[in-house]
Amino acid sequence: MFDPVTLKLNVDPLILSALREDISSEDVSTNSVMPHPQAGEADLICKQDGVICGLQVFERVFTLMDPDTKVEFFVKDGDFVTNGTLMAKVHGDIRILLCGERTALNYLQRMSGVATYTKNVADLLKGTKTKLLDTRKTTPNNRIFEKYAVTCGGGNNHRYNLSDGVMLKDNHIGAAGGVKEAIAAAKAYAPFVRKVEVEVETLNMVRDAVEAGADIIMLDNMSHEDMAEAMQIIAGKAEVEVSGNVTKENIARLTDLGVDYISSGALTHSAPILDISLKNLHAV
Repeated sequence: MFDPVTLKLNVDPLILSALREDISSEDVSTNSVMPHPQAGEADLICKQDGVICGLQVFERVFTLMDPDTKVEFFVKDGDFVTNGTLMAKVHGDIRILLCGERTALNYLQRMSGVATYTKNVADLLKGTKTKLLDTRKTTPNNRIFEKYAVTCGGGNNHRYNLSDGVMLKDNHIGAAGGVKEAIAAAKAYAPFVRKVEVEVETLNMVRDAVEAGADIIMLDNMSHEDMAEAMQIIAGKAEVEVSGNVTKENIARLTDLGVDYISSGALTHSAPILDISLKNLHAV
């Protein structure tokens, strides 16, 4: 759940932008059939098993248009729900419910889909010390929602954006002239409280990263054999992250390495939505 400050400063503008995208001037359909205020209610129903996430955002879509809208929830973020579950009742002006329905469901379905996919992947790491991380491969202007959804599914957030931490990738290394040069430049420039992470693709790059004093070494798209050897080279001198096309289907092959983190862009870029509907709208 988002705190009040984050909600008002960072979440509300995105929701309002989404509403404006859907209603550029007026909701012609709603204004045709419902020209005057009318109290009503509708049922929020899950049509697929999964982890629910985004209920606060769902509600916020309606209350930003009309603060008198009320949502009575029967589940909470992080709950596992099953097909047919009545998750909430929405009470308010029927015009508001019709105008906000699609936007509210878009957020809820997307966030719940990410949470569900993340849980399926995180479950495969149970019993290991390895933490599951997301990436910055998020939908533009939806990162705050998708990264929250990862945590609802039992995953952990990597850096939020480019201002959040130092991560030296292949093109940074190329621009700096090498692994050692890039790490030295980052240590000289970044505040001392910032850890320096470097992405490596070969064992020679691993050795350079260790010698240069990287705090976190990311093994990117390396073979299992090379990653195992890399762990011997690093030998506890840095935290280790593994990345590179990690999905639900292949993450199990990495669990024996004993790395600290595995990051997966698939948590946000490949998660399907969870099927959810707003049904049985009627006047009261």
